[in-house]
Amino acid sequence: MSSTIAAIATAHGIGSIAIVRLSGSAALSIAKIVADREEFTPRYATLCSLYNAHHELLDESIVLYFKAPHSFTAEDVVEFQCHGGLIVAQQVLQATLDAGAVLAQPGEFSKRAFLNGRIDLSEAEAIAQLIEAQSEDAAAILAKQMKGSLRHYIESVRDELLHILAYSEVSIDYAEEDLPQDLIDQIAAKLHHLHVKLEETLAVSQRRAGLMQGFRVSIIGKPNVGKSSLLNSLLNYSRAIVSDIAGTTRDTIEEQIKIGSHLIKIVDTAGIREADDEIERIGMERTLESVHESDIVIALFDGSRVYDAQDRAIIELIHRFQDTKEIIVVINKSDLKQQFHTAELGEFSPLQLSCKESNSALVAALQKIMDVTNSSDEIMLISTRQVEAVSTTLRAIKAAHEPLQDQELEILSFHLNEALHAIASITRPFENDEMLDKMFGSFCLGK
Repeated sequence: MSSTIAAIATAHGIGSIAIVRLSGSAALSIAKIVADREEFTPRYATLCSLYNAHHELLDESIVLYFKAPHSFTAEDVVEFQCHGGLIVAQQVLQATLDAGAVLAQPGEFSKRAFLNGRIDLSEAEAIAQLIEAQSEDAAAILAKQMKGSLRHYIESVRDELLHILAYSEVSIDYAEEDLPQDLIDQIAAKLHHLHVKLEETLAVSQRRAGLMQGFRVSIIGKPNVGKSSLLNSLLNYSRAIVSDIAGTTRDTIEEQIKIGSHLIKIVDTAGIREADDEIERIGMERTLESVHESDIVIALFDGSRVYDAQDRAIIELIHRFQDTKEIIVVINKSDLKQQFHTAELGEFSPLQLSCKESNSALVAALQKIMDVTNSSDEIMLISTRQVEAVSTTLRAIKAAHEPLQDQELEILSFHLNEALHAIASITRPFENDEMLDKMFGSFCLGK
């Protein structure tokens, strides 16, 4: 990392301020060239004129110098806070490149922060996802992870696994002797505790995934129950075509809205019925695919029409998903004469409304589900990579039980090492020296 990198740190486009950032051992000297100034005081804002390689004036800017290791990357960092726009920031960036910097690769500032020990992998992922957070709740969770909440949790799991591995490695030296049963029971209890702990974290993370990506909500129902009218009502404008002709919506329509502190993607699906042509068949497949991908499903029924086989198909569908999805059942068109037989929906406590008049009851139900999802303060995993790491750890811990009972310590240690490497990948790689430190710190070896 001998090079000094430079990049525009703000979004491209027209704005009041743009930030050009430098990081590396030559950051200060490059800043002195671009600003034609001899001294900068660390952590003080300095108003400077900026010049290109031909000493032509580019802009008047605020310059901030952060002396290593007191910066995001733990290197010397300089930030030029210049005027925003399509040209100025590019010119300032080019001036830094002409003065000796190299253009940063995507994510390279965060990569340097990780390599220099400033942040771990979990904090780096939290930073990346915070930029794209889809709700206020997600931002709050990610802010905690940036401060190390997930790191502390993973460190506790690592520490417990290291202690168990230390027991195992030391006991291998006495393999000719049977291990005391209470020692095997202690190790088994520790492994069980870890297994339960990680399974709970995995379950919480899967339940709360919508907080990170934004909740996905599908509206399903037979044709002409008012799905498109409901979508338009939630959006407060006519996004979907509304017609009395069955099959008007032949594909899914997706839009984003904010409910409370949550950003949700709401999907109006094609009406579920027997497809009359190839296009309708594809629409039905996409409807089912949308249900599979959703966190919440709104099943819509028409209160002004008699219960029929198509309604029964919708009920069968929501029964199939009721253990894995949040289901809200709505009987629409309450302003018309009611003919729908509601007994079939009793277990779902259906809401009755006219989406053309008011959707407040539905909005409240959606917000309640999303707020409850975020009511837990438990640690959660924020990426597929982290989920897979915990899943691998769980498989390794489960595999360790059998060799433990058979006192096959080498195989036990193999699975423990596998678990350690998997869980450590969330924050920082596992080093064998850590296990040795535990061994020598916990046992009187070599006396």
